[in-house]
Amino acid sequence: MTVHEHKNDAPSTVNCAIITITDTRTPVNDKSGQLIQDILQTSDYSVIDYNVIKDEYENIQSLIQQLAENKRVNAILLNGGTGISKRDTTYEAVRDILDKEMPGFGELFRYLSYVEDIGSASILSRATAGVYNNTAIFSMPGSSGAVRLAMNRLIVPELGHVTREIHKDL
Repeated sequence: MTVHEHKNDAPSTVNCAIITITDTRTPVNDKSGQLIQDILQTSDYSVIDYNVIKDEYENIQSLIQQLAENKRVNAILLNGGTGISKRDTTYEAVRDILDKEMPGFGELFRYLSYVEDIGSASILSRATAGVYNNTAIFSMPGSSGAVRLAMNRLIVPELGHVTREIHKDL
């Protein structure tokens, strides 16, 4: 099958969970989490869970594990905690739990960030993606610009296709 045939065979809806990782934002002022919800809903994907949690390695892994146990959740979209400061633990928490990594997501995200948005500062991003417990995991920076770029250019165009690939042999 060609990539276009795969995409045409992809599910028309994907159930998503959103996790915002932050030490400062709340559900009331979480612009990036709301942006993810808006983009998903505009694209006819479902948001079935939403959480704002502190940037703590164990908490991030625990919530990913809990959400991935819910067979209704096809994808978990994380934002925040992907930088290089001491408090940024999202990358490690996600990396250490993945069954399979999709390195192309982070590579393309940084490339697009470099070309279209922030230039050489894109090297500071540790955006990553992969599969855990038959659930797609996408981890992106927490800025609204980064979320918009990742969602519109990478995640939404491939979310159904990724879900199809994860579940085709189950």
